[in-house]
Amino acid sequence: MTATTGTTTVTRHLPRPALRRGAWLVSALFWSVLAVVEGVHHGWPAVALALTFLVLPDLTFLVALDEAPRMAKGQLPPRAVPYYNAMHRALVPLTLAVACAALPPHWPAAFAAPCGWLAHISYDRVLGYGLRTKEGFQRG
Repeated sequence: MTATTGTTTVTRHLPRPALRRGAWLVSALFWSVLAVVEGVHHGWPAVALALTFLVLPDLTFLVALDEAPRMAKGQLPPRAVPYYNAMHRALVPLTLAVACAALPPHWPAAFAAPCGWLAHISYDRVLGYGLRTKEGFQRG
């Protein structure tokens, strides 16, 4: 991206993929550590929630399992894309994490769920998996 101001040309560089993945790795480790801490402090219910929500976003693949054999390599069936994309956006688990931290604790182990969910999303981004196009392919 280049911008010209008067007689000076300023070039702005967008973050490199390695830098972006590094930031996602820091996020993944942060949420993983928080999930472990929750498990240590709140026992098996927190561990179960963290592990469930670590796996849950990828269960959206099951929505259109019958269509999978007919898809191209790396393509998610279009019927599953809205569910996959919804479960792989960080806004909902971040909101849940803030709500669990800010509201009076009715069940302290519940904070482990958004920690596991955010760890999953972060690890996916580190590995190069992101949101999908409506046709089911990875967005570039």
